[in-house]
Amino acid sequence: MKLIEHFVNGKIIPGSSDRKGKVFNPATGEQESEVRLASKSDLDQAVEAAKKAFETWSAKPPLQRARIIFKFKELIEKNSDELTKLIVSEHGKVFEDARGSLTRGLEVVEFACGIPHLLKGEYSENVGTNVDSWSMRQPLGVVAGITPFNFPAMVPMWMFPIAIACGNTFILKPSEKDPSCPLRLAELLSEAGLPEGVFNVVNGDKEAVDAILENKDIKAVSFVGSTPIAKYIYENSAKNEKRVQALGGAKNHLVVMPDCDLDGAVNGLMGAAYGSAGERCMAQSVAVAVGDIGDELVSRLSKKAEALKVGPGMDKTSEMGPLVTKEHLEKVKSYVDLGVEEGAKLVVDGRNLKLQGYENGFYIGGCLFDHVNKDMRIYKEEIFGPVLSVVRVKTFEEAAKLINDHEYGNGVSIYTRDGDAGRTFASKIQVGMVGINVPIPVPMAFHSFGGWKRSLFGDSGMHGMEGIKFYTKLKTVTSRWPSGVRTNAEFVMPTMK
Repeated sequence: MKLIEHFVNGKIIPGSSDRKGKVFNPATGEQESEVRLASKSDLDQAVEAAKKAFETWSAKPPLQRARIIFKFKELIEKNSDELTKLIVSEHGKVFEDARGSLTRGLEVVEFACGIPHLLKGEYSENVGTNVDSWSMRQPLGVVAGITPFNFPAMVPMWMFPIAIACGNTFILKPSEKDPSCPLRLAELLSEAGLPEGVFNVVNGDKEAVDAILENKDIKAVSFVGSTPIAKYIYENSAKNEKRVQALGGAKNHLVVMPDCDLDGAVNGLMGAAYGSAGERCMAQSVAVAVGDIGDELVSRLSKKAEALKVGPGMDKTSEMGPLVTKEHLEKVKSYVDLGVEEGAKLVVDGRNLKLQGYENGFYIGGCLFDHVNKDMRIYKEEIFGPVLSVVRVKTFEEAAKLINDHEYGNGVSIYTRDGDAGRTFASKIQVGMVGINVPIPVPMAFHSFGGWKRSLFGDSGMHGMEGIKFYTKLKTVTSRWPSGVRTNAEFVMPTMK
């Protein structure tokens, strides 16, 4: 059985722990490798390497750091098929979806290539007589990222390119469910010329996470995952005096107005609800049908959901692949069972899907519920699978209140031809990322990604200028060069004259 190890100080190293996790091919249900789960000493070893590397890496001019990021960008493009196949083999999403997620990560790499410009400070001449003042942004030190299984390339690449371009060194703790792609990215960074110890990958579970949170030399932690774990990361990072950005769960709504392009809304919902088997924090898992649009919306959705082509990710005809693990498959099925018990109408039932030749794969078909209400658990909780719930409301105002009352506030969309409705929705809705006739409103790399309410703990989103600010600390210098005449000591608050 292939054993996946850690990447520390520029090379693959064996860990000290005997604990191992299983890595499956979700399409076949077969275990294909094992991954070494780090101990605290393994994590501390990586931090020591990163701490030593920081001394020289942080002193390099931003332009030199950017040139390595440029080379890394070229290597990702050159090896994109290999990276995409690694994502498919361990996560299960279809090939083009995996390629798209890699591209969205690459966009942040491209953004980080401009780091010499992005790190510029501000300068004020003569804030007082012969006194100048300026600001500069400097790296924090060793920083860490804890990333989820659903985007083994994209989410890490939303963190480390900006962090290392700013002059930090980085410890990545990827999901133990699909660790191969992050390790390959580490190798490509080394090939691009990144010095040893600047980027390290430590595989593991809660033991590794707790070691990150407790290590005093790690100055900041970035996290993406479920809300309970995001809250845990946030609280314990703060307790250990670290900066933290912790992105949690979601229950994203897509509002379908009676005047909208219904074909566009239905197609948007299909991709947003069932793409990546619903294993996205930006998946649209609730369709809010406003007015009398509900019957037609459900009719069109049901036809498309029933015709959804589910299969292995490397099959070019597949529109949706398997779920990541057998345990997660059972969890998603249990939510469908629950929805039926709660009284929602199960219009399309994908629980009994079987694929010839892939009987042991972790498959479920697309599921569609109608007449879901706000008191049902299938409405309140994040399912993280291909389960779409339709909630019917009478008015735009009722739809907006439904969304604003929900504990999550990650992403939301509205489909309408009414500019006033679109503008009012964008202004008043209590959600961090808003789409207007756009089903999955993930911002580009030069803007920032982050939700509101219990979808984000901390005050900083990811990538864009939010990322630059998170991975740097601000220093302001006030300077006077006296002519040689000494003045007497002043015992009052200094003011500029």
